[in-house]
Amino acid sequence: MQADKKKVGTLLKTARGQIDGILNMIEEDRYCIDISHQLMATMAILNKANKEVLSAHLKTCVRNAETAAERDEKIDELIEIMGKVIK
Repeated sequence: MQADKKKVGTLLKTARGQIDGILNMIEEDRYCIDISHQLMATMAILNKANKEVLSAHLKTCVRNAETAAERDEKIDELIEIMGKVIK
């Protein structure tokens, strides 16, 4: 992985902490909308981590592909994963 490991790791650890908090909120029967806000905040952090990973992939793996066929394959992988994210 070519992404900034420290940055991605920090984001994922933050998301993990938020998920633990959300689980506590559920156990405490907290208000649904409050739980939903925390879920959305966690998803935003996960999206940010994913953006970092995909950005690094574009700037390294795709850019450094040796042949046009390899580049096309990497681009197709990105298109496929973006289709899963955008649903």
